[in-house]
Amino acid sequence: MAEVVYILCAATSILCAILLFNGYRASHARLLCWSALCFVGLAANNVVLFVDVILTGPDTDLFLWRTLAGLGGMSILLFGLVWDSK
Repeated sequence: MAEVVYILCAATSILCAILLFNGYRASHARLLCWSALCFVGLAANNVVLFVDVILTGPDTDLFLWRTLAGLGGMSILLFGLVWDSK
């Protein structure tokens, strides 16, 4: 059951990124671009989580890579919020 939840979380993040990129292409609002890039990082986080927990098992630990993907996505959004607030 956990596999389904991990896959659905990754699919939701990917779908959000696609929809945000489409919104950015239509309106050219830069905040949509920053948000889409954030969701790309969050989708990568979810994919690495699935690989870590389900595919590789307890032998490997991809915690650092998961954390870096999530941190990267959130950092991009934070940078975009600060950059566009000027």
